[in-house]
Amino acid sequence: MERPRDLWPPAGLVAGWAGLLTSYAAAMLMTIRESPVVAIAELVIRLTPGPVAERAIRFLGTFDKPFLVLVILLLVSWLFWGTGRLARTRWWAPVLVYSLLAALAATAVLLQRSAGSIDLVPVAVGYVTWVVCLSLLTEPLRRAERLTAAAAEVDGTDPVAQGADRATRRTFLLRAGLIAGVGVVLGVAGRVLGSGRRHVEETRRLLKLDGVTEPTLPTGARLPVEGISSWMTPNDDFYLIHTAIVVPTIEPVDWSLRIHGMVDREVVVTYQDLLDRETTEAWITLNCVSNPVGGTLIGNAWWSGVRVADLLERAGVQDGADCVLQTSEDGWNCSTPLAALTDGRDAMLAVAMNGKPLPIDHGFPVRTIVPGLYGYVSGTKWVVDYEVTRFEDVDAYWTQRGWGEMGPVKMSSRVDVPASGAEVAAGEVRFGGVAWSQHTGISAVEFSVDGGPWLPAELGRVPSDDTWVQWTGTAEVEPGDHLVRVRATDADGLVQTAVERDVLPDGATGLDARDFTASA
Repeated sequence: MERPRDLWPPAGLVAGWAGLLTSYAAAMLMTIRESPVVAIAELVIRLTPGPVAERAIRFLGTFDKPFLVLVILLLVSWLFWGTGRLARTRWWAPVLVYSLLAALAATAVLLQRSAGSIDLVPVAVGYVTWVVCLSLLTEPLRRAERLTAAAAEVDGTDPVAQGADRATRRTFLLRAGLIAGVGVVLGVAGRVLGSGRRHVEETRRLLKLDGVTEPTLPTGARLPVEGISSWMTPNDDFYLIHTAIVVPTIEPVDWSLRIHGMVDREVVVTYQDLLDRETTEAWITLNCVSNPVGGTLIGNAWWSGVRVADLLERAGVQDGADCVLQTSEDGWNCSTPLAALTDGRDAMLAVAMNGKPLPIDHGFPVRTIVPGLYGYVSGTKWVVDYEVTRFEDVDAYWTQRGWGEMGPVKMSSRVDVPASGAEVAAGEVRFGGVAWSQHTGISAVEFSVDGGPWLPAELGRVPSDDTWVQWTGTAEVEPGDHLVRVRATDADGLVQTAVERDVLPDGATGLDARDFTASA
């Protein structure tokens, strides 16, 4: 049977989680994107060194941010448990712990982009909930301990044995259940009633974008090889890499882009302004700098939007500027070479992906697309600010963490068929995959089996140098275990290097290889 002193740690845990749930509900009901826990998680992400972040992405993939939130919740749960234990002997200890946690949460919230005092309301709600709920839960425990001490002084009897323990536990469990139930209800209600994503998603679904066309696959781009990557990557299959724990949800009517800095005139562009301008559409392959050799953090889509160069011309870029500092609604930023935005390539403010308004997770309502550059220096989702400036005057999110400044995509190639570890029939074996060198183009692909001669591959026909290309070829293979490698040559005659380098600081190099077994 639990004695009153054994209920102090659970009291701290229940009070702590009640505070988390009410703060979350307050953030959702006020349509504040970052609840305190999310703000702390995003602060951790911003402070994480580049190599550590890269390892997390590599090992955890898209689960890196949920894993971080889970770790934070486990840590604070342990802290809440200990706080309840401390409350038994030191009344001031929980107040100190809660104050420190609230200060950390407030700091994280205020460091978010465009945060104001109103964003601290959820922190205050959580703090008050902690103090009040812990007091309610520990009051019967304190009373029981006072009774125990008084009885021991009088005649040495133990009220716990006489039934006082049952009344104490009953009162505690009743209050704990009520607090937990109210907390859960408030959390769910906040999620249901306050989340803006559902409405934004409905707005997105109903949008009609004049000038945006449905994608039509170019003739000859797709090779008839089973198992090869689709030349057009469907929206649902397109890779997702960003630092936001909770992605911004922005109504198109509320979106605007400010262009300022080293310009002749500041320009503010609204969503309707973009729709009223001439639409640019192009097939463009995007590639994450964290993509290892042979990796899947790459995709090809039909993008629709407005050329960035036209908007910069409207603002009037001043001499001496060499980059644009892009900033997202969630505060993430990157510095993009000005030349890549103005040299005639299809650098655009995209409003559509594969003929549909951008998915929310891919930047709705507007994101930046720049062919030939890795996303960490160009592909700003939920973009809201362009500052024309100089590289020497800015520190962008990833570059200040040790990544390269310019971020040009490196030529690479991948084997898709046979898959690694696959078993195929001996004899004439079909190989295939994809190769890319955005904004330069691929002129040839070769493959080699078991270190033998490099054999030429057939290439699909692509509409521009800004997309990847499918390749295929056949070779005679004897029964047994084998290894196939692939390499590409770009339009300038440069052969893909076999030197293996990690993704840090500016993209991986090396040749992709797949092992397979041929059976008789």
